[in-house]
Amino acid sequence: MVSTLIGAVLVAAAIVWPRATGTDVFIYWPPMKARWTPDLAPTLVLPVLVALAGFLTWRLISAALKWAPYLAAVFAGSWLWTAALAHVGGTESISKVFARPSEYFVDAKEMSSIPAFLSGFIERVPLDAPGHWPIHIAGHPPGATIFFILLDRIGISDPYTAGVIVMTLGCTGVVAVLLTVKTLASEKVARRAAPWLIAAPSAIWMGVSADALFTAVGAWGLALLALSSTAERRSRLIGFGLPAGLLLGLCVYLSYGLLLLGILAVAVIFLGGRWSTLLWALGGALSVAVAFTLAGFRWWEGFPVLVTRYYDGIQSKRQYGYWVWANLGAWTFTSGLAVWAAFPRSIVEAWRGADKGRRVVAVLGCAGFVSILVATLSGMSKAEVERIWLPFTIWVLVLPSLLPLRWQRPLLVTQVASAIAIETLLTTQW
Repeated sequence: MVSTLIGAVLVAAAIVWPRATGTDVFIYWPPMKARWTPDLAPTLVLPVLVALAGFLTWRLISAALKWAPYLAAVFAGSWLWTAALAHVGGTESISKVFARPSEYFVDAKEMSSIPAFLSGFIERVPLDAPGHWPIHIAGHPPGATIFFILLDRIGISDPYTAGVIVMTLGCTGVVAVLLTVKTLASEKVARRAAPWLIAAPSAIWMGVSADALFTAVGAWGLALLALSSTAERRSRLIGFGLPAGLLLGLCVYLSYGLLLLGILAVAVIFLGGRWSTLLWALGGALSVAVAFTLAGFRWWEGFPVLVTRYYDGIQSKRQYGYWVWANLGAWTFTSGLAVWAAFPRSIVEAWRGADKGRRVVAVLGCAGFVSILVATLSGMSKAEVERIWLPFTIWVLVLPSLLPLRWQRPLLVTQVASAIAIETLLTTQW
């Protein structure tokens, strides 16, 4: 369990370093964007009861249900766990995030025209621009805000309702990951991974962050890519490949950093074995790019402006030398130490594993972690990665399913306990 110890030491170092050295890393409770507020709130009983119910019934559910109803049960379990954690602070825990002036939902209500929003988007990104966008709208391509504009157009004006919609869509990402694993490996392997996807501490941020939506869009894009890359008929290759590209292309217009989903996309096609699917997926992705470009937003022009805005703000004060590794400490709060325990075995299985199913899980999980490593090395991720990296984290969470069965139940308990401990001790920003 040396790798688990490495993860624990990394977390401890990320917490202790700024306090021991007196270094200001410009965040509330390094390495987390949170505040230390221990509180045994009565509502903590919600996640405790959901966790107990899950541990008592999951084996029976898994044994009794066929694949389709099993996926429905997985979604229900993920939603209940996420919602229970999100409501520890009451409905305000969700509504306060989406009601902040810095968030998409507030300004989305003021957008009278989507074409005008797109054509004038880039000029309002710089911090010194008149009427510059708030941080989250400026920090993402316009696709993220358009989702909330559309919510407003259909009459969703309450931030709590918007938050629940985002949370619900986000929880479908778990189903997409399992479909991907089943397609590339087997149903048995997918079922083995399911509890790790449901019970992860990352559910805390999946319940109160728009990044949950990005996670689901990316996961479904990769699921369709898996179906395309394993298709025996050309009609299925194209029929799944094009929409896979559309969704993955859309991801790049939801968050600049989701360009790194390309690493996972290559891993999926490699495992599926049909590289011709790449052409159709690229065609779908380029269609999205053309549509946004014709509407007035040029991604390649927007990103450099965003980089300037990024370093004109608080990020210029957050030292790369600390955050390049402390990010991984913050991320461990979302993934849990069980993932660190699985890394050695996962690397071996990915490199030379003989069992196809185990190799699929290892390659997908390791590809997700490589995306995270590239993100932190880029310098464009300094803090707040507990939510920013959710689209990659959901894939890394399958790795503990490779561990010996005798370890899995105790480690699942640590995952659940970690989430409840975070809710008890910290008030997270998201």
